[in-house]
Parts: sequence; C-alpha cells; structure tokens
Amino acid sequence: MNAEEFRKHGHQVIDWVADYLENIEQYPVKSQVNPGDIAAALPMLPPEQGEPFEQLLSDVEEKILPGITHWQHPNFHAYFNANGSYASILAELITAAIGAQCMIWETSPAAAELEERVMEWLINMSGLPQNWDGVIQDTASTGTLVSILTAREKITHFNINNRGFSNEKLRIYCSAQTHSSIDKSVKIAGIGLDNLVKIPVDDQMALLPHLLEEAIKSDLALGKIPCCIITTLGTTGTTAMDPLEAIADIAIKYNVWHHVDAAYAGAAFVLPKYRHFLKGIEKADTYLFNPHKWMFTNFDCTAYFVKDKEALIQTFEILPEYLKTNTRGKVNDYRDWGIPLGRRFRALKLWFVIREYGASGIRIKIKEHIALAAWLEQRVIHHPDFEMVVDRVLSLVVFRCVKYADLEKNNALNAHILTAVNASGKAYITHTKVNHQYVLRVVTGQTHIQKHHVEKLWELIQQIAQ
Repeated sequence: MNAEEFRKHGHQVIDWVADYLENIEQYPVKSQVNPGDIAAALPMLPPEQGEPFEQLLSDVEEKILPGITHWQHPNFHAYFNANGSYASILAELITAAIGAQCMIWETSPAAAELEERVMEWLINMSGLPQNWDGVIQDTASTGTLVSILTAREKITHFNINNRGFSNEKLRIYCSAQTHSSIDKSVKIAGIGLDNLVKIPVDDQMALLPHLLEEAIKSDLALGKIPCCIITTLGTTGTTAMDPLEAIADIAIKYNVWHHVDAAYAGAAFVLPKYRHFLKGIEKADTYLFNPHKWMFTNFDCTAYFVKDKEALIQTFEILPEYLKTNTRGKVNDYRDWGIPLGRRFRALKLWFVIREYGASGIRIKIKEHIALAAWLEQRVIHHPDFEMVVDRVLSLVVFRCVKYADLEKNNALNAHILTAVNASGKAYITHTKVNHQYVLRVVTGQTHIQKHHVEKLWELIQQIAQ
C-alpha cells in the first residue's frame, strides 16, 4: 500500500467507523455466535499473495462483527464500561501513525511532558493531593501490581529485588469484595495467596476497619509482616465504598503501605458532591482510576498516582548502558515508573478527550449517567416483585426479582432473566452474588446512553420476569 492508496483506504475506514458507531444499535449487544463459529469462517493457512483492502474491510463486516460484543453500544450495561469517544478514536489514529515507543524522555519528549501535564490536570479535576505525581499505566490490574511490588520493596528495604525472598512472611489485606486482580497480583509478586487476608464486609459490602486492625494485630503477634492494605472505592460487584479515612489511619498506625483502587468510581470524583469518599486520600500511598472506564478514553488508560515517586522508581529502575542519557534526573523517564520498558503514547488520547469535552462537559456527562441509575433504582424500589440488594452509590444498580420464599428458586429466576435479556440481543447485563443471592447488575455509564435505553431495558426485564 502506497501513500495514495493509504489516503483512499483511510477515508474508507473513517467512514466505516462513523457508520458503525452511528448505526451500532442495529447489532445485538452481546455476540450471538457459538464457540468455534468465527474460527470456522477463517482459512487455516495465511494467503500466499496480498489481498485487496476492500476484501479486508468486507471480511470485518462478514466474519468479525458477528463475533464482536459491542462495548460502545448504548444498551451495554454489563461489567463496567470500557468507553470511547470520537476524540479518543482520532487520537489513537494519530498515536498509531506516529508510532513512538515512549520509554524515556529522549525517545519522545512531547510524550513524556504531555503525560506529566495531563496527570496534573486529573489531580486538579478529581481533588487529589497537589503534591502527588501521576503516570499512565495500561490497566488497573497492572497499577495494583505496581503498588504491591513497591510496598514489597519498601517494607524489605528494597532487598527482595536483589536477593529474592528468604523468610519474609509478608501479608496483604483487602476486603472480601476486592477485585480478583488483587489475587493475581499477590501471586505474581511472589507473596502467595495464603498471605492475602480478606477482611469481612458490612451489609453494604464495605470493609470493616475494626476487623482489619484485628487481623494486623494477630499477624504481628505471629511474627508476620503487614505489607500492604488495599482500599476499594467502588467494588466491581456492587460499587461498595470502603471507609478510606478509617483504613488510612490504621495503615499509618501500623506503618503499612496503603493503595486505593477506584478503577471505575474514580471518574465520579470530578463531581465535588462525591469527594467525601476521598476523605483521607492524602494519607494513602498510591491511588488509581481508569479513564478508559468512565472518562470516555478508549481502552487502555489507567491513571496511577503516587505520594512517594522515589520509592516507585527505586523499585523498577534499571539502567543498561544503551538507555543512559544526559537528561537523566532532569526529566521523567516513565519506563522506571512501572513494569514495561516499552510504553505507548497514551497521554495523547486523554489530552484529546479532556480538551474536546472540557472538564465541565465530563462532569455533565457523568452526572447524567448517575441520574439514569437513580431513575432505574426508583423503578426497582416501587415494583412489588423487585428489590434493591445494596444501596446505589453511583451508576450501578444491583437488584433482584423476588417471587418466591425459597432462595434457590429466586436465584434460578434471576439467572433466567439475565440469560433471556442477553440472548435477546437488545441489552447486555451481568450478575454477581451477594450473601448467596443471585443478583442482577445494570450499569448506566456508556458514553452515548440516553434515558430511553434504560426505560426499554426495564420494560424487557419486567416482561421476562412475568
């Protein structure tokens, strides 16, 4: 493909993308294919000769789209959203064209300095401590692992990186509702799942601080080393908010590293109304949230903030001769701020989104999404066959249909509702379990969602329940 052909096909692709997003509601939200259907439509061997671009685009339509679950569909209410926006997509195109590997300042100064600035913007937009530093990680899972590794090194005086584990009995603490990425991080960090202490929760699924303190005291008495506490602001199952300040005070009392995971909910803190959940954040060590979930910046983009950047850098820095530069120490070489050496130019799409929407536009959009969840919550509360399972906090509604005295029958009914909704292709929702109850989760956070989408979903759920 030469430059002229690229220009021609590039226009075709932009038109295709615009048509796709404009007409996305014609597709079933959740892919309806069976396992193996897509693979069966693909040739076993690669083509020997190059194929025309028109054929590639045609095959996307005919062979790929049937196997796509449409995350940008306004009737996507599952998991937590992975949102995009027009500005973000265009920035990704520019990022791909530039093709920069932004591992250190010298490999693209603009990438490093733009990243530093947009992290400062997010600090100001979200009410975070002004003296913290920010960096973009790929996902919250990686960000959490980065924090746990930093905690591991700091509590052991940065010895494990050099000599490995000896007899350290490090302990990690989180709530029983914390995301499964914590389990994975503890395994990867070499600490071991047996040393992950899951603290019980209250009736709203938030960590109980007094039980956390009891667990730490017990471990200290047994000669174990409290290494890291993880507070979750907005659990995946129910958007439970752990009591940040109470946990932070315990972390300080026992000198334990404190990481705060606000992967989804963090975007809501652009609204001052919800910043009471952040009370005590200045006492924590690290904090993250995902602009790729609820700030209209397409996957992947995690905003990671740290109080002590020197501890972070000391954990991850490594300096072979070929990466030594005259600017070291004068600039941020972000390869030392996380796991990968290679780094994408993620700051550009975040910059585009914040500038295209404006801080006020982002606030308005998130406020609208929360209002839609509040509307659905009221429908549930006032329906005789449905009940809220936990209080709604932001844009996630957790509820169930109750028609029987028997738990298992109600569980089967709600499982049926979920299966039928998703099989209809009209919407996509997910479930969780709360106190052995099978419950439905509906998120109203997709970029282009409007009230009529939520109204139709509620009608569909009631019809299936009947």
